[in-house]
Amino acid sequence: MKTTVQTFDLYIAGKLQPAGDGRVFECLNPSNGEIVACAADAAVNDVRLAIQAARTAFDNRSWSGLPVSERGAYLTRIAKAVREHAKELADLECRDTGKISKQTTFIDVPTCADTFEYFGKMRDIDKPKENPVAAPVKSITRYEPMGVAGCIIPWNYPLIMAGWKIAPALLAGNTVVFKPSSWASASIMKLAEIIHSIGLPPGVLNIISSSDHASGAEIVQSQLVDMVSFTGGTETGQVIMKLAADTTKKLSLELGGKSPNIVFADCDFDAAIGGAMSAIFMNQGQMCTAGSRLLLEESIYTRFLSALVEKTKSLKIGDAASYETQFGPLISKEHREKVKRYIALGIKEGAKLVCGGKVPAGHEFENGAFLEPTIFSDVTNNMTIAQEEIFGPVLSVIKFSTEEEAIKLANNSVFGLAAMIWTKDPEKADRVARQMESGIVWVNTYGGFYNEASFGGYKRSGCGRELGHEGLREYMQTKHVCLDRTPGGKPLVSGWF
Repeated sequence: MKTTVQTFDLYIAGKLQPAGDGRVFECLNPSNGEIVACAADAAVNDVRLAIQAARTAFDNRSWSGLPVSERGAYLTRIAKAVREHAKELADLECRDTGKISKQTTFIDVPTCADTFEYFGKMRDIDKPKENPVAAPVKSITRYEPMGVAGCIIPWNYPLIMAGWKIAPALLAGNTVVFKPSSWASASIMKLAEIIHSIGLPPGVLNIISSSDHASGAEIVQSQLVDMVSFTGGTETGQVIMKLAADTTKKLSLELGGKSPNIVFADCDFDAAIGGAMSAIFMNQGQMCTAGSRLLLEESIYTRFLSALVEKTKSLKIGDAASYETQFGPLISKEHREKVKRYIALGIKEGAKLVCGGKVPAGHEFENGAFLEPTIFSDVTNNMTIAQEEIFGPVLSVIKFSTEEEAIKLANNSVFGLAAMIWTKDPEKADRVARQMESGIVWVNTYGGFYNEASFGGYKRSGCGRELGHEGLREYMQTKHVCLDRTPGGKPLVSGWF
């Protein structure tokens, strides 16, 4: 019996509709190569319709004219609807991306809902601030929406990033054109259906799926789009900066990373082992904040490496949908080939492959994009595998002797997204954290993100922030209103003209 595959439509101007030319693309399960769903394949004309819908909705103030409390109420309704459809969303994201089911069920979907709820409960975000200037002048700073926000996300955390971008953008009063990666569109287009059901005003939020790079470029280049929030690779971010130059629109970019994970000899050994595992093998290492450079103090190097390799070899690799699976496939076979090229380069440059590095054997892995979790020892910080973002389960282990050397190694990177520190000495932890050139530093933990706290990078890891009040402000602009309360007013200077 043939199974019917669901086809997801575009969400434009308050309606679910197919692409103008009727084209679709397949969403493939990286665990087995099977078709999960099909998604409407937007062409540039479809993108322009979405942008125009957002522009019209912003200009007629059907959204920005609402009180913050009413905009927030819509967001809390979205949060509620996401929770009501949690099982379906978690299943779609698991099968479409290869993220293990425990992760999509207990992290990704709840985080998406929680983010909508967090921003939905914010108030007074546009409350004017009076500046302390001398009388008789009254100086006021007003906080206003940017306008039309274009939001483009990658394939590794689609639902989480939908919450991170859509919720603050809408709360701030913007209208949105949102585009997921064609490698991870199923859960987002299901989210579009869910959001459609709650009755947002037409054009306030538009969600388009597309396999055409020109669709993203259209969002970036459009004169009708006032800002772009992008998460993805640094090279793509650089292209976006160039494309946006002619319109001088605001950009918020969360880009790549090559994050150091510093383990001092005085750490909690077992906790640090677990942290190192999570930092590189969670989500199969496909994380911008992955702790892909493990810096080990010399006195514990051999013992720690041995324990880490042993634990890594025990990971259960398998179909992401199985609850027993600890390590699923990569996003695609194409991406796996890229990661394999880095593994070959690591061997060529003299690093020692101590674990993994191959496609796992077995018929159950034949049709998927599986790759063994991989560890290199004897890595020097100038090797390619220690400098370039691999975006996969490849760990470079580097030895250090002193605190000063660890700091120097950690900061010797063009990236500056995240850093991890493991030590029982709180003074050392604070001292080292202060010297990290990173937007987020985790001490004796890994991967904690909080809606209340901002996230973003230093250096080539981007500009702008997600989450918290700083993340909300990315979607707002300030206006200074200066009022002279002298009767009738007066010019700045008298007698000059």
